[in-house]
Amino acid sequence: MDTEFLNVADYERLAEQALEPGPYGYFAGGACDERTLRDNVDAYGRWQLRPRMLVDVSEVTTETTVMGAPASMPLLVAPTAFQKLCSPEGEAATARAAAAAGTVMCLSTLATSAPAEVAAAAPGGRRWFQVYVFKDEGITRALVDQAVESGFEALVLTVDAPGAGGRRERDLRTGFEIPAGTGVPSLDAAFGGRSVTVSEAFAAMDATLTWPDLERIAGLTELPLLVKGVLTSEDAALACEHGADGVIVSNHGGRQLDGVPATLDALPEVAEAVEGRIEVLVDGGVRRGTDVVKALALGARAALIGRPVLWGLAARGEEGVTGVLELMREEIALALRLVGAPAPQAVAREHVQRAPH
Repeated sequence: MDTEFLNVADYERLAEQALEPGPYGYFAGGACDERTLRDNVDAYGRWQLRPRMLVDVSEVTTETTVMGAPASMPLLVAPTAFQKLCSPEGEAATARAAAAAGTVMCLSTLATSAPAEVAAAAPGGRRWFQVYVFKDEGITRALVDQAVESGFEALVLTVDAPGAGGRRERDLRTGFEIPAGTGVPSLDAAFGGRSVTVSEAFAAMDATLTWPDLERIAGLTELPLLVKGVLTSEDAALACEHGADGVIVSNHGGRQLDGVPATLDALPEVAEAVEGRIEVLVDGGVRRGTDVVKALALGARAALIGRPVLWGLAARGEEGVTGVLELMREEIALALRLVGAPAPQAVAREHVQRAPH
């Protein structure tokens, strides 16, 4: 056991030392007063596990299926931008670590590596492509076409950034910009390779999208389409009605609209509205294996982690991402055993309750 890294927080401490203040603030920060950023983590303390005794857990597996295909655990790698600011190999290192761990990596539209590069780095891995729709849809279409040609399995449409990023005051204080020459294929196409602020990047996105557009975007490929950024029963129902194959309960890691519900608190409402018609996933605030089991009990098929992967990448490169994923897998397995569920599919609503005030 590596006693230097016993939990995700250990990786974050080293990552903060390794990163310059601008990039660290960009990755760690949230919108405005960062209430939602903190609440995403705190929400897991508002729910308690209800372990069931005398269940045969002599053999426990973390294996599951997500969007109809096998995954080694109910934990995926969320899309995060600009990973080469954490490590020179960026998304390629993350992709290799996710493939070795047997789980899905979701590549961001704002990645510092093109879809084809990521596919070449980890040809045997499972990959999804996260989509922002630019005002110049040719940029979006070119990236999606490359993802399809490179064997990506699904598209993840982020819907909570309609032409604007949240007011991220850490970035304003440090003057953070995506440095010229960093190599962000989508932004290079939109801005010609010059330095770009985060606000400028989001201003290039199409703010006119509505629910009927979901069907048009789904029609770009034959891949399944998940909608990321759903927090309400109303939008969950609309996602089902307009052809989504899955939803991800997400508030963008507390980086968009401050003051919205923590994703774990929103999850039961969304899962109830979906009624099993499509798969429900959740991100935001997951830091422990017990967090993943709570999410499963409240209706998620799997959870996604973003910042913990970045902390691993900044701290130790590919080895650090592998360390984070293996640590989380071990914690999930232990939590399943102790809660009395020999597999993720055995976790049920009875395994969780609201904590007393």
